[in-house]
Order: sequence, then C-alpha cells, then structure tokens
Amino acid sequence: MNKVFLIGNLTRDPELTETSSGIPVCHFAIAVNRNYASGDSERQTDFFNCTAWRGQAETIARYTKKGNKVAVSGSIQLRNYEDNQGVKRTAVDIIVQDVEFLTPKTSGDSFDEAPETPRASAPRKKPTLQAMDDDGDIPF
Repeated sequence: MNKVFLIGNLTRDPELTETSSGIPVCHFAIAVNRNYASGDSERQTDFFNCTAWRGQAETIARYTKKGNKVAVSGSIQLRNYEDNQGVKRTAVDIIVQDVEFLTPKTSGDSFDEAPETPRASAPRKKPTLQAMDDDGDIPF
C-alpha cells in the first residue's frame, strides 16, 4: 500500500496550469516539521512537492496561499530524470488524493467567492395578492 499523510505549511503560492488536453493541475510544496530536534536542538524540516488534479487542483489554487497550513493525504511517486549536467536524479512527489485546509479563513482573505447575501436590516415588503375572476367553470 502506498499511502502518505502530511501536515505542513505551503512554501509558495500554488501554481495552477492545464495539461494540453485541458485538465487542471496544481503544483505546490509543503514544509513539514519533524517531531524531534537534531543534536544542536534545532528542529528539522522536510520539503515535499505535491501535485493535485482536476477540481481539487482548482480548489487548492483558489483557497490557499504561501504560509497556509494544510493536511494532505495521497501517494508517493518517484520520478527519474537527468539534470542539466547529465547526472541522473530521482525526485519524490506526493500525488494528492485529499486535502484539508487547516488555516482559518480571516476577514482579510480576498478569495474569488460569490458575494455574501446581505442581512435583512429592515423587513421585506410582502407581495400583494390579487383576486382572480372566478366564473365557476372548471377547465377539466
């Protein structure tokens, strides 16, 4: 079973792009603190590159930004590639299956949302009903 759960902070704003076939994909990275400190009492941090797809990619890009805390679950994917000097390298990516936003939304956040419905400060005027001319004929 290939399953990973991580809680960390975004190290940069998420980058939303589309594949050539129009599928949304979001790339972001999170910093995850280790539970223990090294010999010099400094906490260690690991950095993970994450990839989300489709609607989840759009949601992450829309509602998160650098510094936000998120919980991510997904799978680990290893990628082999050659760098500019021809050295073979391996990259570790987290393919996001589920994400939970842990940073509370503040009043200063400016996300592209539908405007809130105004609260009723005064009672609304009820529509008036008009009498129908009923000649007693039933249409059926």
